[in-house]
Amino acid sequence: MTESSVVFVSLFRNTSPPRPKMMDEESTKRYVQAAEDGQKQKEAEREGKVQGGQEEREITVLPRRTTDDLDDTAETARSASSSCCSSCISLKDRCPRPRGLVNLLITKVCLFALLFGVVWSITGSQCLPGGNLFGIVILFICSVLGGKLVGMIQLPTLPPFPPLLGMLLAGLLLRNVPYITEAVFIDTHWSSALRNIALSIILTRAGLGLNPSALSRLKAVCVRLAVGPCMVEACTIAIVSHFLLGLPWVWGFILGFVLAAVSPAVVVPSMLLLQKEGYGVEKGIPTLLMAAGSFDDILAITGFSTCLGIAFSTGATWMNILKGLLEVVGGVIAGLILGVFLCVFPSKDQEDLVLRRTLILLGLSIFSVFFSHVVGFAGAGGLCTLVLAFLAALGWKSDKAPVAAMVGRSWDLFQPLLFGLIGAEITIAELNPSTVGLGLACIAIGLVIRLLVTFLLVHFGGFTLKEKLFISVAWLPKATVQAAIGSKALDMARDKEDDTLIKFGLDVLTLAVLAILTTAPIGALGIGLAGPRLLARQVKDDTEGGATTQSRAGTNQEKDNMTLESKL
Repeated sequence: MTESSVVFVSLFRNTSPPRPKMMDEESTKRYVQAAEDGQKQKEAEREGKVQGGQEEREITVLPRRTTDDLDDTAETARSASSSCCSSCISLKDRCPRPRGLVNLLITKVCLFALLFGVVWSITGSQCLPGGNLFGIVILFICSVLGGKLVGMIQLPTLPPFPPLLGMLLAGLLLRNVPYITEAVFIDTHWSSALRNIALSIILTRAGLGLNPSALSRLKAVCVRLAVGPCMVEACTIAIVSHFLLGLPWVWGFILGFVLAAVSPAVVVPSMLLLQKEGYGVEKGIPTLLMAAGSFDDILAITGFSTCLGIAFSTGATWMNILKGLLEVVGGVIAGLILGVFLCVFPSKDQEDLVLRRTLILLGLSIFSVFFSHVVGFAGAGGLCTLVLAFLAALGWKSDKAPVAAMVGRSWDLFQPLLFGLIGAEITIAELNPSTVGLGLACIAIGLVIRLLVTFLLVHFGGFTLKEKLFISVAWLPKATVQAAIGSKALDMARDKEDDTLIKFGLDVLTLAVLAILTTAPIGALGIGLAGPRLLARQVKDDTEGGATTQSRAGTNQEKDNMTLESKL
């Protein structure tokens, strides 16, 4: 290294900044002492504040949890909840859940128990055994269950048995089983009122169901089928009952018109089932029977109302006949006025139009039936209801379908009450065996005459021999109208408090119940068995793109008959 480089290095070292000296022990002690004095002073101030507020409140200092303790606690809770959930899930999977019929039965029982509990909480003793509401509720429940049980009886390829048979038998059993009769008590005034409401609903449905287009299309055949058998059977039963049962002529015609009406509750479901299978569709036989059935019922109710007004009138005979005619004319005029009112009110721009139309229609129908009793023209109420419902349907045109559906729902509620109450009016121990035997003879004679007249009246309608036989068989069943008007004469006789009239009313009601029990199942089975054998079937041919072919009594029908017989 040269001398110049040595000099440069020495200069550089001398010009570098001086290093800080290390802190000696005394300065360190002073620094630490000052920090400790400051910490003690802060603690003394904190203690002074705590002591100053100790008189007002006590301060509890909880030990602070560490992070590890929190994690352990959360893990323990999580494990406990997961174990609990897993046990609940396993228990839930092990417990069987009722489904199907069992679940349905439990649901129905709960609904009925809830209904009974609500009514009991409101009425008190009236809903206990022996009370009026208790009897109505029990009758309704038993009628619904009886209808369900009978409706479950169904044979292959046959229409089901009418549920109304089960409802009628339920009321009959409640009335005639010992000890139960005393607990199930229904006041006669309540029974009459409920049956009149059901009658109003039936008449409203009949008026809405009238089809003018079907009448104009079928024309003479429909008129002959609706008028002829009904009138001839009513006159036949009136004559036979006068000589066999000793009924007066007016009461004989009351009984005749009660028994002459065909039952839409049996005929309509059977016709719909045959129409679905294609039987008789080509000549419109199901449509003919459904349309003529409505007119048949209206004619029977009209004749019944007229004779009823004559039977309960006092005075000369010609005055009674005149009063009956006045009831018919007055009922038609009142129905025309109320029907025009329904066509205008409520207007189409209102909300809930269907509901308001239904409420007004049912309200006017029920009011007409009850008001006619108040003013002394009992026969005018039914005619008024029929006419106003028919005119309202004409005014509403295609909009009547939802109203008819809602009226049908109300009928589903009152149908069990109607047939149950009709069955409960019959006491088997008080029936006269001769009345039952002679009554069955009257019913049988009337049915035979009805078969013959029906066969003759459709002779010129372009039907084959088998189709005529089927129409005659399908015109036999009786149920709905008999239940609706069969007890009306008895109710009016009870209001008069005349024992002779009450006896006549009981005879009419007894024969109406016998007619329902005998003709409803026979008619349903007869239609189901005769339809596939006697009617032509319209079948779609898939090979020709939807063309239709007719299969009469040929090979296919013989196979169907053999299959049906084997199933039966």
